[in-house]
Formats: sequence, structure tokens, C-alpha cells
Amino acid sequence: MASRSRAERPVDVFIVDADPSQRRTLTGLISERAAGRFQARAYASPAEALAARGDRGEAIFIADLDTIGGADKLSGVARREVPLIATSAGGSVAAAIAAVKAGAIDYLPKPIGARALMERLEAALASLEPAAPSAATPTPSPRPSAASPAPISGRAFAGFVGTSPAMRAVYDQIARMAPSRAPIFITGESGTGKELCAEAIHAHSGAGERPFVAINCSAIPKELMESEIFGHVRGAFTGASENRTGAAELADGGTLFLDEIGEMDLALQAKLLRFVQSGTIRRVGGTETRQVDVRLVAATNRDPFAEVEAGRFRADLFYRLHVLPIHLPPLRERTGDILPLAEAFLARYAREEGRAFRAFDRETVERIASLPWPGNVRQLENVIRRLVVLHDAETVTPGMLPSAIDSGASPIASQGVSGPIPTVIQPYRDQERRIIEEALSAFSGNVSRAAAALQISPATIYRKLQAWGISPSA
Repeated sequence: MASRSRAERPVDVFIVDADPSQRRTLTGLISERAAGRFQARAYASPAEALAARGDRGEAIFIADLDTIGGADKLSGVARREVPLIATSAGGSVAAAIAAVKAGAIDYLPKPIGARALMERLEAALASLEPAAPSAATPTPSPRPSAASPAPISGRAFAGFVGTSPAMRAVYDQIARMAPSRAPIFITGESGTGKELCAEAIHAHSGAGERPFVAINCSAIPKELMESEIFGHVRGAFTGASENRTGAAELADGGTLFLDEIGEMDLALQAKLLRFVQSGTIRRVGGTETRQVDVRLVAATNRDPFAEVEAGRFRADLFYRLHVLPIHLPPLRERTGDILPLAEAFLARYAREEGRAFRAFDRETVERIASLPWPGNVRQLENVIRRLVVLHDAETVTPGMLPSAIDSGASPIASQGVSGPIPTVIQPYRDQERRIIEEALSAFSGNVSRAAAALQISPATIYRKLQAWGISPSA
């Protein structure tokens, strides 16, 4: 698609809504806030909008689900490769999920605010713009032969290594999305490089010299999480001996990365939503409101749609953050990148540890490439680092690999942890819920007796039940 100057011709935004007041509202918001970047065109039916669009070129659709006949009709409206933002009254989670699965790039519940609308339009605009070609995109090297070991080479993009089609798509998304100020939501299994992706977005955003602040929501107790993000004033709670600046303030002008955001407590999610909507924060125990300007990047290793449906993640917060989605593929879906990654790790750790390693022999290459790597890139990195520390030679041979990885064992086992490893390691939250539910079942739903048996406060069980949407029977 040929590029063209935004200043010369704004992008057409086709509003499809049977409600004339909604059409007027959205048209007014776009005219007031767009500054010539977008041209609103409102229609009462999808047929009128599609007929008016014709062959105009670049366009964005904002379509009311009731007007077009439901999510299953989305393909008919967006059949001409037009990014479509779905809307509906009531903010139904089921409708939103159905719309995104049916092809909408985003969803906005009504009433639609000006800031949310412009964020979604900027995100849709980013999806229309082709990424500039990167001179850093490498070419693959030849596979090793039996006579010569695989040479070490650098094949990287912003810290990533690999040239598989799946990763090239990720690089393209980063290049297109980074300049936007809209929130980015990264998904992917543990060990796929979500924080590295966030760092790459920051580096390519044009604000690379400004702060990048990362918070791991699963590593901080929920009682301290609010203070970590928003800061606190002296005396706000026991141990708060001085004022403290939170991550949101530290990241002012740059990027705030919230890793494993699915682990965040629901009560704090509500406070985070207010921050996302207003751009203001208030320290714990304080009264002063502060304005901050941060680019939000969130990540989770869970299925966010399933978390929303299960009530573990607020739908309103999710759709404020899930503006520009990026999914990082697991290593088993990018097997062509396994050897380049292993080579890069071997070179790095041989240099750090003062070892002579330069390459893998052919048998080792074949074994590494055939393994499932359930722990993804992180597991591969740990295995290479371990063999570098424990051995020293110019070429890596099969005997240097940990024996546990041959059978596709748990990544914990492959790192040398002794003792039995469960076949399935459940997340702590799931285990906690199972234990509490089993205790309640054993005592016929009596919270006090279950709490006594578990040696916890009954209030703890009541809070958990409330968070899970369960009414206690006693």
C-alpha cells in the first residue's frame, strides 16, 4: 500500500450506528480532537457505510454491534481489510470477546469518552501504516555440516534473536506500534521474552532516553503493590518512615511496564483503571493529586479473555489496556530460531565465564532443535549457561547437555533441581482456591471451622470468596 502524507488527506472514519445521537457524539468528538488526522463520516446502517466507502483507500470503521446485527456480522462490514472498532451499550464482556474473536481490532463500551476514542483511532491508524524496513534485520546463516560445527553469529532485533516468520511479524508489530502512545498488551507463555518486548517498544518509541520502569505484579505482595505503583507518604502505614515515589511517577515521560498484570488484585485493578483514564495518581496516604504522562505496556502469560470471563480481570481495565495487542510465540512454534538463540547464549556466556566455546557439533544441534523446550527461551538460556559453567571446550557435545531435557522434562528439573517434580505445576492462586474450597467442603461450608483448620483468619476466606464471586453458606 502506498504511503501518503497525513497532512494532505485525513483518514476516513466510518461510524455505523442506528442511534442518531451516538453518531452526532462520535462525529463531534472526532472533529474536536482529531486535528485533521481523521474525517468522521456517520451512517445509520452498514450497507450505507460500505456503499459510501467505495474505493476510498485507507479507512477505519466504528460499528455498533446491535446496528450491524451482532458480532457474527462483523466480517461483512470489515470484509475489505478495514480495521474495525466494535461498540455496544452495556459493556457486555461476552459481546466484546465475541467481537474481537470475529475480527474487530478493538472494542469500546458505551458511553465512549474522548480520550478512549482517540487512543483506539491512533491504534487503528498504526495498524494501517507499514513498518519501515529495518537494516538490522539479519539473513539466516547456513546449517552446519558434519565436517564443520555451527558457527556463532549474531541475528538480533532490539535484543531479540531469530528470523522465523513468527518473529519477523513480532518485529514488524513493534516497529509499527512503538511510536504510538496507546497502551500495548503483550501475551505469551512464560519465558517467551515479554519484558524484552516491552523494552524494545520503549527503545523504538522515540522516548528511549526517558525512563523505562518495570513492575512484576506476581513478585510483589498485594498489600504493597499500590505503594509500588503510586508511591506513599510518610506514616501512610506501618513501616512507611519516609515519602516514596512510585513507579508511575518514576516513569513520567517514559514507559511503565506492568508484567504479569493478571496477578494484580481486583481492588487495585480499579485504582489502576482510574489512573489509566485520568493520567493522575495519588500516593497512598496522601491528598495531593499528581499528573503523569506514561506509556503503559502490560503483559500476562494467561489467556486474558478467559481471565475476563472468569471474573479474575476487570473487563473495563482490560479493554483500556488491550489497545495494541502483541502475542509472543512459544519456542516450539519458531523452531528455526532455536539454533541462533543457542549460539547467541553460548557466545555471551563463554565470554562472561572466560570459556573457549565457539560452536555446537552436529549431533548437539540436532538434539537441541528436536527438544520441546516447555520453558521457552528462558529454559534454553539456562541450559546453555549451565553447560558453559560446568564445562570448557571449543565445541559443545551431547554429553554436556543436562540429561533431563532429553525427555522433555520440566524446565525446573532441567536446571538441576533434585527431588520429585509434579507432572503439572499449578499456579499458586489456583492451589489456594482449591485448598480453601476443599476445607469449606469438609466443614459443610462453615467458614469459621474451615479457617480454624487452615490456621487463617475467617476474614481471609470471606475476602477470597468475594473475589471469586462465591457466596459463603455459613
